[in-house]
Amino acid sequence: MKPEFNFFEHWYPVIPLEDLDPKQPTSVTLLGLRLVIWKPKSSETFQVFLDRCPHRLAPLSEGRIDDETGNLMCSYHGWQFDEQGICTHIPQAENPELVSKNKENLCAVALPVRQQQDLLWIWPDAKSSEQAANTPLPLSPQIDATKGFVWSSFVRDLEYDWETLVENVADPSHVPFAHHGVQGNRKQARPIAFKIVQSTPNLIEGAIVGPFQTKITFEPPCRLEYAFSFGDGSKKFGLLTYCIPVSPGKSRIVALFPRNFGKTLYRLKPRWWDHITNRNLVIEGDMILLQQQEYFLQQAKSTQSWKTAYHLPTSADRFVIEFRKWFDGYCHGQLPWIEVGINVPPTRNINNDRQQTLDRYKQHTQHCSSCRKALLVVERLQALLLGYFVITVCAVALFPDELRLYVGLPLIVIALLGLGAYTWLRFWLRPRFNFVDYIHAHR
Repeated sequence: MKPEFNFFEHWYPVIPLEDLDPKQPTSVTLLGLRLVIWKPKSSETFQVFLDRCPHRLAPLSEGRIDDETGNLMCSYHGWQFDEQGICTHIPQAENPELVSKNKENLCAVALPVRQQQDLLWIWPDAKSSEQAANTPLPLSPQIDATKGFVWSSFVRDLEYDWETLVENVADPSHVPFAHHGVQGNRKQARPIAFKIVQSTPNLIEGAIVGPFQTKITFEPPCRLEYAFSFGDGSKKFGLLTYCIPVSPGKSRIVALFPRNFGKTLYRLKPRWWDHITNRNLVIEGDMILLQQQEYFLQQAKSTQSWKTAYHLPTSADRFVIEFRKWFDGYCHGQLPWIEVGINVPPTRNINNDRQQTLDRYKQHTQHCSSCRKALLVVERLQALLLGYFVITVCAVALFPDELRLYVGLPLIVIALLGLGAYTWLRFWLRPRFNFVDYIHAHR
């Protein structure tokens, strides 16, 4: 009998460290579990608890880090917890012994956590912490500054399942079409000579024969990586994705983009600019397609399997087939939602609200420290430019006639240029942090 794959006994990198605010708790969902990420003032590392206070199950992510103790305080009744989850203070306690004598029963549930390769890693099973300590992280050899690599990171929540996300990233043949004009060109689409190098319960490796030396690696349950090299093999770049199962119909992608050349451009291009002009567009090129594909596959599964619902005649589909065989063989074709008390209907409804499906702010900007800060600057610049225009026009109107031409006119010209900048910020730049409709027929 084939071994069962336990999704809970693995490491997941849920968010880049640079996107976490050490001054307040952050909520995240992994495998249907609501978690809270927070950083004690006395610690160099973040901690992760189940997002519920043992007192009355209020969400600890709505709490705060106490200014005096540096511990996590529940905002409902003020209970406090240290970095190990031990309750240190109950404001309602009649005497201190109530807390000290009942420490084991009053703990928040702490999960194993690590910080490496600029990511926060979580092990979602609190009962197997010893196993977690002995399990290596699914790290990428490309995320290594000592080998000359630089990289940037990106995170976004997605409106489709983990299995759909893995299947999509493992399919390079969709790039010229779904991402035409962003990362591909439909007129340059060609057959892909794909081969599976190895396939085991813990690793699937593939290779593409072409102008680039391309290796694809899937290390279940989350690391899916492309490694490219060209020329004499010394120039290398890659796509490292971690596919995070969030809840039924929801997933998260944490992506890193390493390379060992073009380092000057990497340092000059702001992270937020890359996100709004490139990374988000790539995600949006897939979003509507994958959400509806997932719905149709769910419908088909009521009477048939993916093997007959899909038609996969070309070499380009080899990795998708291998992943599906792995998922069927070791996971019975399903994620363990039942283990966290989630009952999944056979078919979930499609969300036809494009603004909600492609909501950049909720899916990305609010999680990304670079984009949040850039949006704040944009909003303040808008207010400054508009205020300058109004004040300048009013002031020039009060100038005496002899000053209006020589002093007032230059000020009005500058104010009009500022109004033009305001218009660009208001109607072009600011929307790119919130919502951009992606219509394939217009590209």
